[in-house]
Amino acid sequence: MTGATPQPQLRRATAADSEACFRLFWDSISDLAARNGTPWEGTADDRWPGFRALYALLAEIAAEWWVAEDGRDGRLIGYARSIERGVDHGLFELSEFFVRPGHQSAGVGRALLERAFPLGRGAVRAIVATGDVRAVARYHRADTSIQFPILGLNGTPSPDAAADLRLAPEPITDPGDLEEVADIERTVLGYDRGRHELEWLLDRREAYRYRDAGHTVAFAFIGPDGTGPIAALQPEHLPDVLRHVEARAGAMGREEVGFEVPAPNVVAIRHLLGRGFRLDPFVTYLMANRPFGQFDRYLGFTPPFVL
Repeated sequence: MTGATPQPQLRRATAADSEACFRLFWDSISDLAARNGTPWEGTADDRWPGFRALYALLAEIAAEWWVAEDGRDGRLIGYARSIERGVDHGLFELSEFFVRPGHQSAGVGRALLERAFPLGRGAVRAIVATGDVRAVARYHRADTSIQFPILGLNGTPSPDAAADLRLAPEPITDPGDLEEVADIERTVLGYDRGRHELEWLLDRREAYRYRDAGHTVAFAFIGPDGTGPIAALQPEHLPDVLRHVEARAGAMGREEVGFEVPAPNVVAIRHLLGRGFRLDPFVTYLMANRPFGQFDRYLGFTPPFVL
């Protein structure tokens, strides 16, 4: 007579789990991409150095972070993490939720989600979701629904992209000036990402504010590891901002620059398509418990873990 199979063990995660969580993420997302006919390039070994700083940040700002381990050998088989934004933590966002291929549809995901993204928490509940139908179905049960697709647009930056800008870009180097960024983000999204995260962005990426007649009307972040967030008070400000970001990416030596563009942001989508950018077949979706924000003038953080 044999004993029962040991059940997966759930526990709160620590910073020491970051690399294992990344490797599980890479295995899961690569499996999904391959099944969708859009295989990702690279391996977890060569991609981890570029993600290390982001995973350190997510570990610091996590509201909830849980891992599931195999009851037999202790191997990580799933994890889920959420963050909270806004002065009163009104935006509750599931940043990651991955279960290792072969352990899905076995109750592990449900248990992780109940802990990391509990029902009833957050005035606005949001997820940047992949198109995995099993996850989408689970997210619907977690009091969210699809609001709109988020389109990836990628292209080769042109050195003359920033010619004849109407808006005046100004570098942000003083952390004290980040309050202008937070003000615009609160106006556009209803929430800002907090001082610590903005300072992390300022350390990792170039930051710019864009002025029109002396008034700050937009901001953008651009670095060697990604772009965004980008927001403007009016959609018509975005073409100048995007051309400047494209030019800065080229000056950094990036061979390709990508943007995560919410589908309602038709100004940005048409502008980028007009400049020869290509739509990525790997589409994500904003899921939320209700509409919020003005996404016709916003582009998200890349890589697309969070808004």
